[in-house]
Amino acid sequence: MEIVCIHCKAINRVPAGRLQDGPICGACKQPILPAEPVVLTADSFDAVIARNGLPVLVDFWAPWCGPCRSMAPMYAEAARLLHGRALLAKLDTEAQPTIAARFGIRSIPTLALFKAGNEVAREAGARPAQDIVRWASPFLG
Repeated sequence: MEIVCIHCKAINRVPAGRLQDGPICGACKQPILPAEPVVLTADSFDAVIARNGLPVLVDFWAPWCGPCRSMAPMYAEAARLLHGRALLAKLDTEAQPTIAARFGIRSIPTLALFKAGNEVAREAGARPAQDIVRWASPFLG
């Protein structure tokens, strides 16, 4: 399975059975599948979304949003629960308005699930970790 390094955007091949073993990037030696949400930027968004063999669940949020801040620890817990099945990421819509506009993000927090570069599901509103896992699981295969 190909996994894009969030740090250097190098593409790494990881056997599916080793996804939960803490693989590191062959180029920059950073962990490529952390058990916590990773931060996406305009520089990394397209590469991570399009080239990852794992589904990528993105939390579109903003620092001024109260529900976004209250959901952050629950989203981090969901990242631990879905570790090895999906890459959980966060995109600050305030810092990256072009990407938010490109995907028509009108309310935050919004969760969008991507597989092979295509959005396959979307859900708006804050939710507990178990609800995030329950919602995403049917799309993870």
